[in-house]
Amino acid sequence: MARLEDSQISKRLQKLPDWAREGDAIRRQYVFDGFAGAVAFVVRVGFDAEAADHHPDVLISNYKKVTLTFSTHSEHGLTEKDFAAAQKADAVFAGRKAPTV
Repeated sequence: MARLEDSQISKRLQKLPDWAREGDAIRRQYVFDGFAGAVAFVVRVGFDAEAADHHPDVLISNYKKVTLTFSTHSEHGLTEKDFAAAQKADAVFAGRKAPTV
């Protein structure tokens, strides 16, 4: 998959306002009501990442914040895969339900 040009990246980021470019990656932080919600989100995103064979860097901090970072390492930059994965993660976040604990 081809690495995207800066103008292409800017255009795609306009459709993902909660995401920010950081060098050769895009990053977003999600905030949950608690740890269980954060972990459930990571698991759901993890299954999508496995299915797409495109995996984010994941950080859970302050027990309820999840930061996802996408980059296509084989292309040393951003590709369509990164933006598709970001959209999918946003859809998971939008459709989340509170986990039963």
